[in-house]
Amino acid sequence: MATLPVGVPVHLHGHLPVGIGWRQPHYAELIQTLPALDFLEVHSENFFGDGGAALAVLQQGRAHYAISLHGVGLSLGSARGVDNDHVARLGALIARTDPVRVSDHASFARVTSTTSGMAATPAGSTIHASDLLPLPFTEEALCVLCSNVAHVQERLQRPLSIENLSAYLRWKTPPELTLDEPQFLMELTRRTGCTLLVDVNNIYVNARNASLRGALTDPVASCIAWLDQISPQVVAEIHLAGHSLFNDEHGSIVIDDHGSRVCDDVWKIYRHALQRFGPVPTLVEWDTHIGTLQTLLDEAQRARTEWSASCGEPHHA
Repeated sequence: MATLPVGVPVHLHGHLPVGIGWRQPHYAELIQTLPALDFLEVHSENFFGDGGAALAVLQQGRAHYAISLHGVGLSLGSARGVDNDHVARLGALIARTDPVRVSDHASFARVTSTTSGMAATPAGSTIHASDLLPLPFTEEALCVLCSNVAHVQERLQRPLSIENLSAYLRWKTPPELTLDEPQFLMELTRRTGCTLLVDVNNIYVNARNASLRGALTDPVASCIAWLDQISPQVVAEIHLAGHSLFNDEHGSIVIDDHGSRVCDDVWKIYRHALQRFGPVPTLVEWDTHIGTLQTLLDEAQRARTEWSASCGEPHHA
């Protein structure tokens, strides 16, 4: 763990390998109450300004907790490449916060426009989808992802943790050209030296949606098999969150909305992840329909209980 500022209450650190996603509705209450958490995770892009209220709040949090920076905008899988201004802003935020981890997603969002005309983006310019779009698990996509991850790691002079994605569309690629997602991610770590941020809820959401399509009969067993393909040595963090089932005239779909408590099946998969990966820091996310801070802390306490049951006495995160 990175060195903490002088004056940090010792009892808040080094004992509980569980953190929460720190969101705006809970900024003030968390600073006032200082609950016993090992770290806070924030979305990097919310703090890219050179000053202002947001950065001041983050600095207050950093005075009491270790910080994990979790990005959504690097677009590491984009053949367009990464935005070096974005990387520079991330580097400045890292210098300010000395985070324990820096992470983003195995996804893309940046593409090159191929259209032109009065009502369209000029041909050759960059379009950003402002979303986490899935990659095809092919060698070609892997090479792009590896190149971009290596570039960012070189610029930042530190390894990234790359998160698996919840995806709602699939690429039509020939099976003989497609890797399984765990194989794809493991090869990424081998080629770049990055680590993985394993989002257990994302794995489950994908498995549930495959089950709704009739492709799977047991989503939990599928998730456990997914985890068993990942080497423990490359896992730097685990994410937990809630999701929702939506039904309409077109059918049913599970959405990773981070808007509810972690479900029983995800807790079951999390226990297997801990047994396989060992004492890995764990984050509880809650980003929509945000309730009280205590509700989120209750979920963190559940994660802490599961962690202790699986891994024994807590260690440093």
